[in-house]
Amino acid sequence: MPAVTVDNILVLPRLPRPESDARQRPVVSVVSADRQREGAGFEVRRPFPSLGLRAADPFVLLDQMGPVAYEPYEAKGAPWHPHRGFETVTYMLDGTMVHHDSNGGGGTISEGDTQWMTAGSGILHDELPAEELVVSGGLFHGVQLWVNLPRALKMTPPRYQDLRASELTLVSSHDGGALVRVIAGELGGFTGPGSTYTPISYAHASLSPGARLETLWPQEFSALAYVLSGSGHAGDRPVREGQLAVFGHGEAITVTADDHQDTPTGDLEILLLGGRPIREPVVQYGPFVMNSRAEIIEAMEDFEAGRMGHVPAEHLTGRRLGE
Repeated sequence: MPAVTVDNILVLPRLPRPESDARQRPVVSVVSADRQREGAGFEVRRPFPSLGLRAADPFVLLDQMGPVAYEPYEAKGAPWHPHRGFETVTYMLDGTMVHHDSNGGGGTISEGDTQWMTAGSGILHDELPAEELVVSGGLFHGVQLWVNLPRALKMTPPRYQDLRASELTLVSSHDGGALVRVIAGELGGFTGPGSTYTPISYAHASLSPGARLETLWPQEFSALAYVLSGSGHAGDRPVREGQLAVFGHGEAITVTADDHQDTPTGDLEILLLGGRPIREPVVQYGPFVMNSRAEIIEAMEDFEAGRMGHVPAEHLTGRRLGE
């Protein structure tokens, strides 16, 4: 899990430690991710939506893809499919993914890179492991987050952001025990490069064994911590790989790593995420996220009529990668 790291964490700017009288957000629930198949048959861990957590406003879905070591020609992706009404954020930790869309956007994202696609009024795209990974096999690990759009922005024009690992904002915890990569939004006064319609905060933190990460968190935002690997505590609740901690109200959040970490990096790897709740009805049908059943029907009709775009001609004649 290389993502992006530094040789000397002590040279980074540090997150301010919350004042002693800052109200800590309690953890109100811990949800274990379900395993299921997506796309052409790859497995994901999904903490929400699930039986344990139906909604996480303003987020719609969180999928952890891998980590998995693929044999040659075993890697699978998500062939061409439509989206409307939200934004997808794909963050890669290991391996490489290639994206194309009907707007002419897309690119290749590797370790530490982030791909941000605003589906808005509608778009077609595919998400596939890189040809080299398919042919030769290798390690693959990524995370995809769906961020809802409010009713007023559901039909905004699609757009694409391609964020390199070098663009992420790197900071450390106040004591230098945790490396934090700010992907989007603001954390402790530091801002990530991702531009979002819905106000959110999104970061990936690596905590050394026994380290403690404390940070202020916007009071009007929801707050979640998802464990990619390792074990520790969110607030006073134990959490481990594949679990999501849901924080209640307050001003600050705390995550602590156990003294021993049996992980590839030797650290507790977590995602910190939250945003301003939209508080509107959410009706999801597959790749469409709207406010009403009538809007879902309209989205399906628009897709079938080609009003969300068309697959580019060069992608219409499928071939097996490596041939």
